[in-house]
Amino acid sequence: MGEAYILNMGRETLYVILLLTAPFLLSSLILGIVISIIQAVTQIQDQTITFVPKFFLLGVILLATGSWMMSIIQSYSIQLISAISVFTH
Repeated sequence: MGEAYILNMGRETLYVILLLTAPFLLSSLILGIVISIIQAVTQIQDQTITFVPKFFLLGVILLATGSWMMSIIQSYSIQLISAISVFTH
């Protein structure tokens, strides 16, 4: 049970990380593509233009999904803490 359980916990950890980072990564990717298209159309090639909109977008995403992320982190933390008893016995 030890190795299979640890591998399952590792897989679950990677899934939680993917679940928590997906809103930020996808929104940054989409906004980056939109800003790149706007820069190509207007021929403004300043690299710093993308940072301010992404910063604000990530703040909005955090406000919108913060409670959902905290519930996922909380349930996963409870699962990990309860798994400690499996390894101590």
